[in-house]
Amino acid sequence: MLVQLSIRDIVLIDRLDLEFGRGLTVLTGETGAGKSILLDAFALALGGRGDGSLVRSGETQGQITAVFDLAATHPARALALAQDIDCDGDLILRRVQMADGRTRAFVNDQPVSVQALRAIAAPLVEIHGQHDDRALVDPAMHRALLDAFGGLQGQADGVRSAFADLRKARTELAAEEERMARVRADGDYLRHAHAELTKLAPQAKEEEELAGKRTTMMQAEKVASELRDANDSLSGEHSPIAAISATMRRLERRAAQAPDLIEPSVKALSSALDALDLAAQTVDQALRDSRYDPRVLENVEERLFALRAAARKYNVPADALGTLAERFATDLAALDAGEARLVALTASVAEAVRRYNGAAASLSKARIAAASGLDKAVNAELAPLKLERARFTTQIESNPAEPGADGIDRVEFWVQTNPGTRAGPMMKVASGGELARFMLALKVVLADRGSAPTLVFDEIDTGVGGAVADAIGQRLARLSDEVQVLAVTHAPQVAARAIGHFRIAKGEADKGKRVATRVEPLAKAQRQEEIARMLAGATITDEARAAAGKLLQGAG
Repeated sequence: MLVQLSIRDIVLIDRLDLEFGRGLTVLTGETGAGKSILLDAFALALGGRGDGSLVRSGETQGQITAVFDLAATHPARALALAQDIDCDGDLILRRVQMADGRTRAFVNDQPVSVQALRAIAAPLVEIHGQHDDRALVDPAMHRALLDAFGGLQGQADGVRSAFADLRKARTELAAEEERMARVRADGDYLRHAHAELTKLAPQAKEEEELAGKRTTMMQAEKVASELRDANDSLSGEHSPIAAISATMRRLERRAAQAPDLIEPSVKALSSALDALDLAAQTVDQALRDSRYDPRVLENVEERLFALRAAARKYNVPADALGTLAERFATDLAALDAGEARLVALTASVAEAVRRYNGAAASLSKARIAAASGLDKAVNAELAPLKLERARFTTQIESNPAEPGADGIDRVEFWVQTNPGTRAGPMMKVASGGELARFMLALKVVLADRGSAPTLVFDEIDTGVGGAVADAIGQRLARLSDEVQVLAVTHAPQVAARAIGHFRIAKGEADKGKRVATRVEPLAKAQRQEEIARMLAGATITDEARAAAGKLLQGAG
């Protein structure tokens, strides 16, 4: 609930600090005393539209601070935590209004956007009055109010969850359908390419090996004749080996005659014969190696050219053809798996639709039943509020063809102000005063079912007589048993039922140089005097004081 409101330099208010308690608190004062200024300032702290003209004349800025004492589980704390705001202790909303029209917003002294301030404040306070922009009459809220009355929030959450699941399932299905459309378009190409590369069966580094073989075979023919000549020189008719062998044998026969001369020469000739023999063997092997089957070269070239042609076709290096073939195989497997996944996702969407439709239909049925109870409860409150000839009805239009996160129902509160007149949306049919009383009846019925912890009623008793004003006071007091209620009122019957009472008045300040709005809490005796003023006007009589005393006594 609201525990403190501080205002600095707003219009006629220079400095104001108010503390609030539980139950019903009223704010009274003569017309023009500044009650509307107080509410405008409060609305500014809750994220209302800023205006430089609100700043007190001669000042550069004004400031409003509202302090709330909340349960740890209150939704406003979760909203603040989502903005990374420390929420221990009280929740403090502050708004600074500059004279040039700019504003700054703070929550627990942390700067936030006005939108964030407004979102955090929304579940804290509801302001109701005869002005459209401050009444809870948005049809978008009617469905939530009906759900709160019927205790249907759990079912509504289930519908929202089912709708989220349905939307997710449809998103996944659409994405898979789009992907599969692309894959199917390439399916024939993938199958052809995969079959072609599978038949080719490229191996790692195969191109390099084949190119080396081809080069060797092509060069072999060029060197073969030289190798044959070398072979003839070493092993043919003109080979020096026979002559050297004969010479060496003759020298060996003479070795005994001059060993020192003969043996070194024989040894050298033997080494020469060994070298020539090794050379002959090497050249002979090279000659044998140079011989090849032309069909082998043809096969090598055919394979090499096939690999290079495939590499050009698929625009990859020949060594990457194997990897490409594996990728094509993976894509084909994905295509087959994708078809199966598409079937599964289609079934998931159908199941999500079934679950959503079931949950939405069940919720719609429950809303229709709750609407009957809500209508009965609200209509029971209307007669004492001088709306005895009026009727309140909850209109529900269900359209399964237009599902949404909140179900298939459009909910709107309608009223008929007099028999024989056309019923219509409450916002369009009811006058300002009627609208305020309809809203009071509605809030009394919904007080313990999802209401904001602080309700503000701005002059909802305007233009009504004593009995109706008393009925309004009774309902505000009853409502304050569940939530904190602040009421700006001109009705003494309402003021008498309050627990807290503030009087708003204008007076001179700065030695008569300006006018300022002052707000003071009233004790019991002061309350009787203020209520007597409300009864009698400018001149307070003893009779008025006595009547005020009776009102206070009767309210107590």
